[in-house]
Amino acid sequence: MRGSVKDVKSKAELDNITKSGEAVIIHFWASWCDASKQMDQVFSHLSTDFPNTHFLTVEAEEQPEISEAFSVSSVPYFAFVKDGKIVDTLEGADPSSLANKVARVAGSANPGEPAAPASLGMAAGPTVLETVKEFVKENGSSAQANQAQPGLSDALKNRLQQLIDSHPIMLFMKGNPEAPRCGFSQKVIDILKDETVKFRTFDILSDNEVREGLKLFSNWPTFPQLYCKGELLGGCDIAIAMHESGELKEVFRDHGIDAIGSVEAKVSGSENGKGGSTQSIGLSTTLTSRLESLINSGPVMLFMKGKPTEPKCGFSGKVVAILQEEKVTFESFDILTDEEVRQGLKVYSNWSSYPQLYIKGELIGGSDIVLEMQKSGELKRILVEKGIVQKETLEDRLKSLITSSPVMLFMKGTPDAPRCGFSSKVVNALKEKGVSFGSIDILSDEDVRQGLKVFSNWPTFPQLYYKGELIGGCDIILELRDNGELKSTLSE
Repeated sequence: MRGSVKDVKSKAELDNITKSGEAVIIHFWASWCDASKQMDQVFSHLSTDFPNTHFLTVEAEEQPEISEAFSVSSVPYFAFVKDGKIVDTLEGADPSSLANKVARVAGSANPGEPAAPASLGMAAGPTVLETVKEFVKENGSSAQANQAQPGLSDALKNRLQQLIDSHPIMLFMKGNPEAPRCGFSQKVIDILKDETVKFRTFDILSDNEVREGLKLFSNWPTFPQLYCKGELLGGCDIAIAMHESGELKEVFRDHGIDAIGSVEAKVSGSENGKGGSTQSIGLSTTLTSRLESLINSGPVMLFMKGKPTEPKCGFSGKVVAILQEEKVTFESFDILTDEEVRQGLKVYSNWSSYPQLYIKGELIGGSDIVLEMQKSGELKRILVEKGIVQKETLEDRLKSLITSSPVMLFMKGTPDAPRCGFSSKVVNALKEKGVSFGSIDILSDEDVRQGLKVFSNWPTFPQLYYKGELIGGCDIILELRDNGELKSTLSE
């Protein structure tokens, strides 16, 4: 790193800098990412232009605690902090946007002068332009430079899934249990040993395809990564927190994973009275009746750890979030408050873990199944069939899409790969002004494409909306940009 850029080595060090209240720009990078190296040149020159601002770099994979705190899922990634709070972010390699965002957060390079886009002058200017040209040359357009990591082939996806599923507890780490190659991997190994569970590991340093592929597959940029029954639990910090709170033991137990030696202890335990296995003696009529009553106490019933407002495990939190996303009214029962229900329901439903979701008295499954059903649209279909939610009309869907982001662009193609010149011009205009926006590719959905023409009474695309109101198409957007009114129109 050059100029006045500082490489941060710990979360404590970063906290000491950000708590000062001064402007802080953080570049999350990785040694394997070429785009990170190119953006580093721009970052270094910007640090020269703004000497009163802290410019920090964090190697994302080597500092998982910091990466997790800033929700970093890909590199290059930039976080802008002021007064101790994150005020903006930038994902991907976009030199112009980086320069402009830095200028807005850092203020004027010269006290007493108004802030101006750093890309227009001083030390960073030539580097910004040169980096943009390099991305254009390499990728055909600067937007494509954001795609620093390629997609995953079906073969690699299958291989990663097989590795994840190859053992109930799977740890992807640096090195092996006998010789961990990083302190974070060592900590997770120690935790698993302390939990006295059997586990399998994979050395990601031995296979770069798995190492890079798993980051995309799991949307988790650092290692180690700990999985339980195919579900990502998290990295080192999450594993430590779950272990210290006792939640990790609970997760293992609820997924039918016994500590080493526990099976023998069960066999030697008493077979009389309360010492017997619940499964071996079955459920009493009273308990069965109570469980059935609880299951049917609402059309949608969730047995979880904690409450919807305060889930006590990540799996329960996921299902709550899914139901809320689907706008489903549901009842819940905290199984941590009633051991009889907790153990009895496992036998009644023949499902050994929590959460458990029921719709109209029928078991749907746990978090992994509910998540998969949501992704495939199957959950929505069942909710409609059971009369839990009304079938969404096209008008409802269009209203939802239009308001899904404050600034929403319906275009041909995607911002990274526009499929028509008009869409490309609008995307470039928004990026030039540093406007964050959502987008929908109308070529991928004919219902939306035709329906929006009628809904908005606007026959062509692209169409740009702000807070649910139509701003216009390409000509209007370019006119607003040229008049200097685009940014103000989209921030009123």
